[in-house]
Amino acid sequence: MTIKQALKFKNKLVQELNDLTKRLHSNNSVLEGNERSYSSKETLAAIYKKIEEINIIKTQIHRANGPVYDKIFLMGELKSLVKGLKELDCTNGTAVDYYSRRSESPIIKNAEISIVERDNEVKFLESRIEQLQEELDQHNFTTTISGL
Repeated sequence: MTIKQALKFKNKLVQELNDLTKRLHSNNSVLEGNERSYSSKETLAAIYKKIEEINIIKTQIHRANGPVYDKIFLMGELKSLVKGLKELDCTNGTAVDYYSRRSESPIIKNAEISIVERDNEVKFLESRIEQLQEELDQHNFTTTISGL
């Protein structure tokens, strides 16, 4: 099984766990005289089994991803940076915001990084993130996990 297949399988198991949890919540306490659709005790046992299955596959994925953790971590940091840059105030000139409307004199701002520079930096970073994602996709597609 490749990492790609294992990730899909893990997501399927997680969805099954969510479904079992919903079943547990909706069937544990029923009105007296009503029939219980599923046994809560059996459902809880199935939840424990599903958690063990998820734990095994996540551990195997984790071990198989060892060689690319640097890329995984870098991609996460770059995504955070992109998010922060998109929120960066690049106002040059008179600022019209909540605080400036309450002031008698206009607020003048001077940005060191212009909006064009910021947008170019975001494009560059998003391109780098796409490149890392392609490398990770290739790793996930070609790397097999033993023991599954």
